[in-house]
Amino acid sequence: MTTSTSSWVGRLLRPYLGAVACAAVLAGCASGTIPTAEPRAADAPLQVVASVAPITDIVRRVAGDQVTLTGAIPEGVDSHTFRPQQDLAALISEADVIFLNGLSLEKPVMELADIIGVPSDRVVRLGDAVVPASDYRYDFSFPQSGGKPNPHAWMSPLLGRAYARVVADELCRRAADDCALFRANLRAFEEQVDRLDTAMRTAFATIPGAKRLLTYHDAYAYFAAEYGWEVVGAVQPADFGRPSPAEVDGLVRQIRDTGVSVLFGSEMFPSSVVQQLAHASGARYVTDLSDDDLPGEPGDADNTYLAMLVDNYATITEQLGGDAAALRSVPVGAVRS
Repeated sequence: MTTSTSSWVGRLLRPYLGAVACAAVLAGCASGTIPTAEPRAADAPLQVVASVAPITDIVRRVAGDQVTLTGAIPEGVDSHTFRPQQDLAALISEADVIFLNGLSLEKPVMELADIIGVPSDRVVRLGDAVVPASDYRYDFSFPQSGGKPNPHAWMSPLLGRAYARVVADELCRRAADDCALFRANLRAFEEQVDRLDTAMRTAFATIPGAKRLLTYHDAYAYFAAEYGWEVVGAVQPADFGRPSPAEVDGLVRQIRDTGVSVLFGSEMFPSSVVQQLAHASGARYVTDLSDDDLPGEPGDADNTYLAMLVDNYATITEQLGGDAAALRSVPVGAVRS
């Protein structure tokens, strides 16, 4: 992002901390302080906030109906350039726990929480908890020189399973009476992830030739490391703008040199640049992938994190000439005790 995050967060909070917003959100603002949320009643459900839709669904799968869960970043919104609105300040100030991906993905939300004074033990950064610095991935859209690793760890279902274990531990710590239910939901989720992992390996083994990806958005680094794929490039630059003509020319040469036959775009970010690349290189352009927008509508059986992964990896398998039948048979709906 080209604008300082701190500067625009400050601009966001100036009206928020004024009299109107204080009356709407917090009491006692006349003193100029930011009060903390009222203690939760013993029998009240945990107030939980999660960030992007896949993270929110992982939390939902573990928590079941025992918490009040709100997603902070709406589906269909670019999580990298998302800027919090004033209502989010109220939401996170009242939350018992906030589950973020971390790995610098939600920096504006983290800075907002810090400025508001949310205690650090209420903010759980799942990616930071399960991905050691030695395993950070840097690439075209997330160069090491920028200081921010690729944050899309959840695109590997095994890391998504690790996220779920952290969620279960945190919920058990905060709502011990419901811990047995959280653990049972976690086991059901883990079993589905194990089936997905097996199906992915089975399906990928049917793809002829090298397993190479060139995508619009650089979301597949951790997936590629786990499943033996090579990400040869991404169209979207590190500033999330349009690639320059020189970058486009370089990508065309790269596509030709590596023999990539399909360019994978995103449903959320249709790109004329990818169409241009496909036309210039002779590759096909497929727009069906998604890294944080779940299929269907909220409440649908397939509006889940696992369904998103199945759709993505079945599409990739089929477009590269493989058989995705094993993937298409994986259950993706919620299974709870």
